[in-house]
Amino acid sequence: MELREKIRNIPDWPKPGIVFRDITTLLSDPIAYNYTLDRFCEHFREADVDKILGIDARGFIFGGGLASRLGVGFVPARKAQKLPFHTIREEYTLEYGTDALEIHTDSLRAGEQVLVVDDLVATGGTMEAAVRLVERTGARVAGIAVVVELSFLTALANLRKYDCFSLVQYHSE
Repeated sequence: MELREKIRNIPDWPKPGIVFRDITTLLSDPIAYNYTLDRFCEHFREADVDKILGIDARGFIFGGGLASRLGVGFVPARKAQKLPFHTIREEYTLEYGTDALEIHTDSLRAGEQVLVVDDLVATGGTMEAAVRLVERTGARVAGIAVVVELSFLTALANLRKYDCFSLVQYHSE
């Protein structure tokens, strides 16, 4: 299956010159969605994963399904101040300021193998923050799984020490 055909391109959104890669069309196709989860499972089945960390918000959609299929726990990495219990926080830089991700302090344990999942990686700031959260708990990053990689932005280049797996790469805007 060619997943690229299941992703809608929206030019000039959210601002002129940007082509937004909309995965809602992939999500609405049950065959494409299941194929995506199948591919992630195939790639990471032997990684001895204990938990999936899904990044707010679309990483929850893929991460939850993948956790269910692999028979492991799911940990949400939420935007700041969205979780009700004690949290640890990692800030990251955006082109227009900063943002942060948080996880509950008791969601990961030292030594656990964690697969970090999101729908798309662009500049990599959010993914790097998620990786730092995992490592701060003493857990280890078993890999990084994304549906879409904007490879022309070289975000995963900083994360290549991990098993980075993307299903669709865009090499130019």
